[in-house]
Amino acid sequence: MEERLSENQVSNETQCENNEFNHQTEEDVGKKSYHCDIEGKTFMKSKDCNEDKPFQAGSNVYCSKICGKGFIRSCSVSPHQCIETCEKQYHCNMCGEAFSWNKDEHSASHVCTHTGEKSYCCEFCGKTFAYIGIANTHKRTHTGEKPFRCDICGKVFSRKGILTVHKRTHTGEKPYHCDICGKTFSRNSQVIVHKRSHTGEKPYQCDICGNKFSMHVHLVNHKRTHTGEKPFHCDICGKTFSRNAELTIHKRSHTGEKPYQCDICGKTFPRKNTLTIHKRTHTGEKPYHCDICSKTFSCNSDLTVHKRIHTGEKPYPCDICGTTFSRNDKLTIHKRSHTGEKPFSCDICGKTFSQKPSLTSHILTHTGEKQYPCDICSKSFSTNSNLTIHKRIHTGEKPYNCDICGKKFSRNFHLTRHISIHTI
Repeated sequence: MEERLSENQVSNETQCENNEFNHQTEEDVGKKSYHCDIEGKTFMKSKDCNEDKPFQAGSNVYCSKICGKGFIRSCSVSPHQCIETCEKQYHCNMCGEAFSWNKDEHSASHVCTHTGEKSYCCEFCGKTFAYIGIANTHKRTHTGEKPFRCDICGKVFSRKGILTVHKRTHTGEKPYHCDICGKTFSRNSQVIVHKRSHTGEKPYQCDICGNKFSMHVHLVNHKRTHTGEKPFHCDICGKTFSRNAELTIHKRSHTGEKPYQCDICGKTFPRKNTLTIHKRTHTGEKPYHCDICSKTFSCNSDLTVHKRIHTGEKPYPCDICGTTFSRNDKLTIHKRSHTGEKPFSCDICGKTFSQKPSLTSHILTHTGEKQYPCDICSKSFSTNSNLTIHKRIHTGEKPYNCDICGKKFSRNFHLTRHISIHTI
């Protein structure tokens, strides 16, 4: 996401360059031009021609007396030295704020924060700005100009600040850090958003339902749940999405791209959060716990589904028979009992199944493999569910209860058979 630069973030150097450009008048047109014999450029003023020439051995360069940094323009040295010494000798007559230099347009731009005056107007859309640098940057949204190029990968940008941030993807530099947990970031805006995870601050509120968010982009995405807007569409199948990130992930279902790889087993995934959850199968981490029975889970969605055991919630109804389910995948499987769909086929005998676990169990009848051993008696089973049922012989567990007479059973089909006794 491109970082939006506020008006007070425009560099003095950019303003200086823009000011010199805008000081050219119609009277300059047709006057004598000056030609650079090194780069072949033509200029209206001889000083511009000299300043445009690249650094060369023996060329005249203006240097800072403090750090030795070189500048092509002498006007750039003094402001730079003021920044280094933190000297702020100029003050605003209205608020008393101090500045390190007194460049006319720098002072004028600050005064605009008091007066609200925005004297620089975009000739394309009429939008006004207090800073000429911001106005010129804005114009690039109309012209498409991207004058700042990365010298590593060649990518171009409309703003110098965005190029600076981009270069950190190559260098790995993360100069901004959280003073609470020490985590580092490549952009200051990322630190501001991150700190809200510590403070709980959610400054962006939905004016429809009142929900609050820590990031503006999350609010924008949320509002689409009210409006139904889905502005991002797949150019392959035409499916639409409310978020660009969802479209990016969806396209991987067409391309087969899986850019996230587990560094332990090498398995790849199309989504980063899927990789994060997968890694917990190696580490055993289960950070989500049920506050009713204290059972723990490796992902939050599993916890959400589990809680429905306690609440009895079944939010997924079948639109054919009305049967409700606690999970959407169970509803999908159930619907196949109406449609007769059996999408999973055995490549050995051709038998088809409505569920993938049923196919997996069936294949073991061909291979004879029994990969689930009982840790009490060492008996082995072809499926985990059969092992679970077997273990109840050792533990005496009978989780299926008749709500008529109270009798308990270790297997669900034993309960079903028992209930028929009451209905005779």
